[in-house]
This record gives sequence, structure tokens and C-alpha cells, in this order.
Amino acid sequence: MSTMPTLMHQEVREIPSAVERLLTEGGDAIRAAAALARDTDPRYFISVARGSSDHAASFLKYASELLLRLPMASVGPSVSSVYGVTLEARGAVGISVSQSGQSPDIVAMTQALRDSGALTVAITNNAASRLGQTANVTLPIHAGPELSVAATKTFVTSLVAGLWFLAELCEDDDLLRAIRALPAFLERATHCDWSAVAAAIDGRSLFTIGRGPSWAISNEAALKFKETCLIHAESYSSAEVLHGPVSIVGRGFPVIVFSARDKAEQKVAETADALADKGANVFAVTDKTNRATTLPHVRTDHWLCDPIPAIVSFYAMVEEIARAQGINPDKPRHLNKVTETV
Repeated sequence: MSTMPTLMHQEVREIPSAVERLLTEGGDAIRAAAALARDTDPRYFISVARGSSDHAASFLKYASELLLRLPMASVGPSVSSVYGVTLEARGAVGISVSQSGQSPDIVAMTQALRDSGALTVAITNNAASRLGQTANVTLPIHAGPELSVAATKTFVTSLVAGLWFLAELCEDDDLLRAIRALPAFLERATHCDWSAVAAAIDGRSLFTIGRGPSWAISNEAALKFKETCLIHAESYSSAEVLHGPVSIVGRGFPVIVFSARDKAEQKVAETADALADKGANVFAVTDKTNRATTLPHVRTDHWLCDPIPAIVSFYAMVEEIARAQGINPDKPRHLNKVTETV
């Protein structure tokens, strides 16, 4: 195992400062976009994204529905780019998330939504990209250069930028204060010791679990296991895993459970314990379990912000697993930093 720090390691450690930069430099664009969206009186939201960006959009879906009581639907970019259909989207706000802003299908769907009357908002690390030039308004995430193929800084800053936009839109002062306080919590999260999880990962399949906003974080964690460690991981809602997927759980089967200090936490903890009762080796981001192992975790000043430090702690851990297996997480096989799909 190389002792040299990887780019991924460095970029995970940069997350608190990247979020601080977003908070310092991104406010004008986010407040202006929220004012514009408020004036349109949206009836619903549409998200357009792929990969890690789509997991960020899933997080924003829950935030929209819980904060504003407005549904957010994820649309397949191929509806426009491949099938040539322009959706009827008048009265909607379309949120397109892409760290590079370059993928043709994301750009095409964003343009189609704009043409059909939606207000389109781009969340991207490249305001000069095709996506940034296509949307009505662009929210730069100010992550700085991200050179590792595995997205970390851009995922977290996309979460924060989108959540900040929604908090401004509904004028939630408590959430806005919690967002401004995030960098200190994220710094603490980079130092959480998840070595017990790393020791339990033996290369076989595993589950990641969550519910509500934390399910979006679970999705991202499962992708990162595949992307950086070449380990098959599947993400499930805690409401779904006990239906069919639980059949493959055996003695020592690894499970990571993500949770926040929200109304779902107790139910998620009960699912974690139910999996542990079936022999799984369960690690949970909550202290409400009886059988599962509680992971060190950071709680913020608002339950909607709680999932964000959890993914930061996970990133630090999964990078170590990759290196321990002799894999360079900066250059996963078959992958490029920018994936352009049509």
C-alpha cells in the first residue's frame, strides 16, 4: 500500500474549506436565483443529473418535499437527447446538477425544459460550461479544481448549494444559520474514525442503508464502493431492505446504515438492529441501536444538514479501503473524470 496521499485524500480534507468558499462567494447567485424562483411561484421541481450528481439531486428532492411541500421528479435525460421529446414543464423549476456541466444529455434536457417554460437552475463547478450557459441561472459551487476521478468536494458543495437555494426560497432562517455553520462540523467529520468498518470490508458484496435525505447519502456511498474499491455495494431504503434484499444477508455480511437526527432515525435504527439479528455486521450512524455498532458521527445544528458530515466521514474511510487493497482511487479502471453521455 502506497503511503503517499492520494488526490482523493487531499480533496476530502479540502471539503470544509470548499464549503467555506461557497458560503463566502456563492451567496449573491443563490439569493438571486431563490428570488427569481419565488417570483415564478413554482408548482413542482424537476431534477436532471447522473451519477453522484443524481444522488445530490435525490437529497434535494427530499429537502424540497420536506421544506416546501413541493414534489421533485427526476427525469431521464434521454427523453430529450435520444427520444426527442420536450416535456411540458411550465410552472416548474428545473434543477440540473453536473460537476463538469459538459454532458450533452444533461444540457439537452435543460434546454428542453427551458424551452417548455420551466425556470432552469444549473448547479455546477464550471459556470462557463455548456450547462452553465444553457440554464436561466447558474449556481457555481466553488469547489475549486477536483482532479481525482471520484467526486467528493463537488458532491458535498452541490448538496450545500442546492440546500441553500431551497432554504433561501422558503426563507427558513434556522436552516440558513445551520448551513453557515457547516464548515466547522465538516472539519470534525474528516477526523471520525471509521476503521472498524474498514476492517469488516472483505471484498464481498455489502449493503448501504438510509431513509429520507440519508438514503441519498447511502446511494452515493454504494457508488463510491464500486468506483474506488471495485466492491459491489447496493443501496436500499430501510423501508425496502427487509422485503426482498434481506434474503442474501448472512453471517458477517457488511452493512453501513446512514441516519440523521430526524423523524426517520428510530425506524432506521430498528432496521439496523433487525439486520444485526440476522447475522449481519452492521455499522450505524446513530446511537439509537441496540445490536448494531454505532459509528463516530457529527450532528449539526439542523437535521437536514446532518447527512452531509456523514458522507465526509465515509469518503475518508473508503479512500483508505481502496489504498489498502492496492487500488488507486484517483484513477478507477474504465472511468474518466468527465463522462459525456448522449
